[in-house]
Amino acid sequence: MTELTSGVISMPRINEPAPDFSAKTTHGNRALADYHGKWLILFSHPADFTPVCTTEFMGFARHAETFKSMNTELLGLSIDSNYAHIAWVRSIKANFGVEIPFPVIEDISMTVASAYGMVHPGASDTQAVRATFFIDPKGMLRAMVYYPMSNGRSIAEFLRLMQALQTSDANQVATPEGWQPGEKVIIPPPLSTQAADNRASEGYDTVDWYFSTKTL
Repeated sequence: MTELTSGVISMPRINEPAPDFSAKTTHGNRALADYHGKWLILFSHPADFTPVCTTEFMGFARHAETFKSMNTELLGLSIDSNYAHIAWVRSIKANFGVEIPFPVIEDISMTVASAYGMVHPGASDTQAVRATFFIDPKGMLRAMVYYPMSNGRSIAEFLRLMQALQTSDANQVATPEGWQPGEKVIIPPPLSTQAADNRASEGYDTVDWYFSTKTL
Protein backbone atom coordinates (compact mmCIF):
# COMPACT_ATOMS: atom_id res chain seq x y z
CA MET A 1 0.00 0.00 0.00
CA THR A 2 1.29 3.45 -0.84
CA GLU A 3 1.91 5.64 2.19
CA LEU A 4 2.29 9.42 2.47
CA THR A 5 4.91 10.17 5.11
CA SER A 6 6.38 13.67 5.51
CA GLY A 7 5.41 14.45 1.94
CA VAL A 8 7.27 11.40 0.55
CA ILE A 9 5.21 9.25 -1.81
CA SER A 10 5.77 5.49 -1.91
CA MET A 11 4.87 4.51 -5.45
CA PRO A 12 3.60 1.19 -6.83
CA ARG A 13 6.22 -0.52 -8.97
CA ILE A 14 6.24 -1.96 -12.45
CA ASN A 15 6.13 -5.77 -12.73
CA GLU A 16 4.75 -6.13 -9.20
CA PRO A 17 1.09 -6.81 -8.27
CA ALA A 18 -1.10 -3.75 -8.69
CA PRO A 19 -2.53 -2.45 -5.40
CA ASP A 20 -5.84 -4.13 -4.66
CA PHE A 21 -9.00 -2.04 -4.43
CA SER A 22 -12.76 -2.23 -4.08
CA ALA A 23 -14.73 0.94 -4.65
CA LYS A 24 -18.07 2.48 -5.56
CA THR A 25 -18.30 3.65 -9.20
CA THR A 26 -20.83 5.11 -11.60
CA HIS A 27 -21.48 1.52 -12.77
CA GLY A 28 -21.78 -0.03 -9.31
CA ASN A 29 -19.05 -1.52 -7.15
CA ARG A 30 -15.80 -2.46 -8.87
CA ALA A 31 -12.77 -4.34 -7.55
CA LEU A 32 -9.43 -5.17 -9.12
CA ALA A 33 -10.43 -8.84 -9.07
CA ASP A 34 -13.32 -8.05 -11.44
CA TYR A 35 -10.76 -7.46 -14.20
CA HIS A 36 -8.86 -10.74 -13.83
CA GLY A 37 -8.21 -12.15 -17.30
CA LYS A 38 -8.38 -8.70 -18.93
CA TRP A 39 -6.08 -5.75 -19.31
CA LEU A 40 -7.11 -2.69 -17.32
CA ILE A 41 -6.22 0.96 -17.81
CA LEU A 42 -6.88 2.77 -14.52
CA PHE A 43 -6.57 6.54 -14.84
CA SER A 44 -7.09 9.47 -12.51
CA HIS A 45 -8.09 13.05 -13.18
CA PRO A 46 -7.87 16.09 -10.88
CA ALA A 47 -11.58 16.97 -10.74
CA ASP A 48 -14.97 16.65 -12.40
CA PHE A 49 -16.31 19.56 -14.46
CA THR A 50 -12.85 20.74 -15.52
CA PRO A 51 -12.01 21.42 -19.19
CA VAL A 52 -8.80 19.41 -19.65
CA CYS A 53 -10.29 16.37 -17.90
CA THR A 54 -13.40 16.65 -20.06
CA THR A 55 -11.29 16.42 -23.24
CA GLU A 56 -9.47 13.38 -21.84
CA PHE A 57 -12.69 11.60 -20.93
CA MET A 58 -14.03 12.19 -24.42
CA GLY A 59 -10.75 10.87 -25.86
CA PHE A 60 -10.97 7.67 -23.82
CA ALA A 61 -14.63 7.30 -24.78
CA ARG A 62 -13.88 7.62 -28.50
CA HIS A 63 -11.26 4.87 -28.26
CA ALA A 64 -13.22 2.64 -25.85
CA GLU A 65 -14.34 0.14 -28.49
CA THR A 66 -10.80 -0.20 -29.84
CA PHE A 67 -9.50 -0.88 -26.33
CA LYS A 68 -12.31 -3.39 -25.79
CA SER A 69 -11.31 -5.22 -28.99
CA MET A 70 -7.88 -5.62 -27.36
CA ASN A 71 -9.36 -7.21 -24.20
CA THR A 72 -8.78 -3.94 -22.34
CA GLU A 73 -11.17 -2.23 -19.92
CA LEU A 74 -11.11 1.44 -18.87
CA LEU A 75 -11.66 2.71 -15.32
CA GLY A 76 -11.54 6.37 -14.30
CA LEU A 77 -11.05 7.93 -10.86
CA SER A 78 -11.12 11.28 -9.12
CA ILE A 79 -11.47 12.50 -5.56
CA ASP A 80 -15.11 13.44 -6.13
CA SER A 81 -18.44 11.91 -5.15
CA ASN A 82 -20.41 9.47 -7.24
CA TYR A 83 -23.12 12.12 -7.62
CA ALA A 84 -20.59 14.57 -9.08
CA HIS A 85 -19.35 11.88 -11.49
CA ILE A 86 -22.88 11.09 -12.65
CA ALA A 87 -23.70 14.77 -13.17
CA TRP A 88 -20.45 15.30 -15.08
CA VAL A 89 -20.82 12.38 -17.50
CA ARG A 90 -24.42 13.48 -18.14
CA SER A 91 -23.13 17.00 -18.85
CA ILE A 92 -20.54 15.66 -21.30
CA LYS A 93 -23.25 13.77 -23.17
CA ALA A 94 -25.60 16.77 -23.20
CA ASN A 95 -23.00 19.37 -24.21
CA PHE A 96 -20.63 17.39 -26.44
CA GLY A 97 -22.70 14.44 -27.62
CA VAL A 98 -20.19 11.95 -26.20
CA GLU A 99 -21.36 9.12 -23.97
CA ILE A 100 -18.87 7.93 -21.34
CA PRO A 101 -19.08 4.11 -21.44
CA PHE A 102 -16.65 3.26 -18.63
CA PRO A 103 -17.05 3.43 -14.83
CA VAL A 104 -15.59 6.24 -12.70
CA ILE A 105 -14.46 5.50 -9.14
CA GLU A 106 -15.71 7.63 -6.25
CA ASP A 107 -12.61 8.19 -4.08
CA ILE A 108 -13.51 10.90 -1.57
CA SER A 109 -11.43 9.09 1.07
CA MET A 110 -8.45 9.04 -1.34
CA THR A 111 -7.94 5.35 -0.52
CA VAL A 112 -7.37 4.18 -4.09
CA ALA A 113 -5.55 7.38 -5.10
CA SER A 114 -3.11 7.00 -2.21
CA ALA A 115 -2.53 3.29 -2.89
CA TYR A 116 -1.55 4.11 -6.48
CA GLY A 117 0.51 7.22 -5.70
CA MET A 118 -1.92 9.51 -7.52
CA VAL A 119 -1.77 12.30 -4.92
CA HIS A 120 1.34 14.48 -5.22
CA PRO A 121 1.50 17.18 -2.52
CA GLY A 122 3.61 19.39 -4.78
CA ALA A 123 0.66 19.57 -7.17
CA SER A 124 -2.26 19.29 -4.72
CA ASP A 125 -3.08 17.64 -1.40
CA THR A 126 -6.73 17.17 -2.35
CA GLN A 127 -6.66 16.26 -6.05
CA ALA A 128 -5.15 13.40 -8.01
CA VAL A 129 -2.66 14.17 -10.76
CA ARG A 130 -3.16 12.75 -14.27
CA ALA A 131 -1.87 9.25 -13.56
CA THR A 132 -2.42 6.23 -15.83
CA PHE A 133 -1.74 2.59 -14.93
CA PHE A 134 -1.62 -0.41 -17.26
CA ILE A 135 -2.52 -3.62 -15.41
CA ASP A 136 -2.23 -6.98 -17.15
CA PRO A 137 -4.68 -9.93 -17.00
CA LYS A 138 -2.77 -11.40 -14.03
CA GLY A 139 -3.07 -8.21 -12.01
CA MET A 140 0.53 -7.10 -12.54
CA LEU A 141 1.34 -3.44 -13.00
CA ARG A 142 3.04 -3.12 -16.37
CA ALA A 143 3.33 0.62 -17.05
CA MET A 144 2.74 3.96 -15.31
CA VAL A 145 2.41 7.37 -16.97
CA TYR A 146 2.08 10.69 -15.12
CA TYR A 147 1.07 14.08 -16.54
CA PRO A 148 0.88 17.48 -14.80
CA MET A 149 -2.40 19.15 -13.94
CA SER A 150 -2.05 21.62 -16.83
CA ASN A 151 -1.62 19.24 -19.77
CA GLY A 152 -3.90 16.59 -21.21
CA ARG A 153 -2.80 13.06 -22.04
CA SER A 154 -2.56 11.51 -25.50
CA ILE A 155 -5.05 8.65 -25.60
CA ALA A 156 -3.64 7.57 -28.96
CA GLU A 157 -0.28 7.03 -27.23
CA PHE A 158 -1.93 4.84 -24.60
CA LEU A 159 -3.51 2.79 -27.37
CA ARG A 160 -0.09 2.44 -29.01
CA LEU A 161 1.52 1.44 -25.70
CA MET A 162 -1.13 -1.21 -25.08
CA GLN A 163 -0.55 -2.63 -28.56
CA ALA A 164 3.19 -2.66 -27.87
CA LEU A 165 2.83 -4.38 -24.48
CA GLN A 166 0.59 -7.08 -25.92
CA THR A 167 2.93 -7.59 -28.89
CA SER A 168 5.92 -7.95 -26.58
CA ASP A 169 4.11 -10.47 -24.39
CA ALA A 170 2.89 -12.54 -27.32
CA ASN A 171 6.21 -12.67 -29.16
CA GLN A 172 8.90 -12.21 -26.50
CA VAL A 173 10.28 -9.13 -28.24
CA ALA A 174 10.79 -5.44 -27.48
CA THR A 175 9.56 -2.49 -29.52
CA PRO A 176 11.60 0.55 -30.62
CA GLU A 177 10.82 4.23 -30.15
CA GLY A 178 7.51 5.22 -31.70
CA TRP A 179 6.75 1.64 -32.78
CA GLN A 180 3.46 1.05 -34.59
CA PRO A 181 1.81 -2.31 -35.42
CA GLY A 182 3.34 -3.79 -38.57
CA GLU A 183 6.77 -2.24 -37.99
CA LYS A 184 9.86 -4.24 -37.10
CA VAL A 185 10.37 -5.39 -33.52
CA ILE A 186 13.60 -5.82 -31.55
CA ILE A 187 15.03 -9.24 -30.74
CA PRO A 188 16.44 -9.58 -27.18
CA PRO A 189 20.27 -9.35 -27.18
CA PRO A 190 22.32 -12.56 -26.84
CA LEU A 191 23.24 -13.60 -23.30
CA SER A 192 26.59 -15.30 -24.01
CA THR A 193 29.62 -14.74 -26.21
CA GLN A 194 28.75 -17.86 -28.23
CA ALA A 195 25.21 -16.60 -28.82
CA ALA A 196 26.64 -13.22 -29.84
CA ASP A 197 28.92 -14.96 -32.36
CA ASN A 198 25.91 -16.82 -33.80
CA ARG A 199 23.55 -13.86 -33.96
CA ALA A 200 24.57 -12.65 -37.45
CA SER A 201 23.66 -16.04 -38.96
CA GLU A 202 20.21 -16.37 -37.35
CA GLY A 203 18.27 -14.63 -40.11
CA TYR A 204 17.46 -11.37 -38.37
CA ASP A 205 18.20 -7.85 -39.62
CA THR A 206 21.34 -7.46 -37.52
CA VAL A 207 23.27 -4.20 -37.29
CA ASP A 208 25.53 -5.36 -34.45
CA TRP A 209 25.54 -8.35 -32.12
CA TYR A 210 23.25 -6.58 -29.63
CA PHE A 211 20.90 -4.92 -32.15
CA SER A 212 18.70 -7.16 -34.27
CA THR A 213 15.19 -6.64 -35.60
CA LYS A 214 12.60 -8.65 -37.48
CA THR A 215 9.14 -8.29 -38.99
CA LEU A 216 6.42 -10.29 -37.26
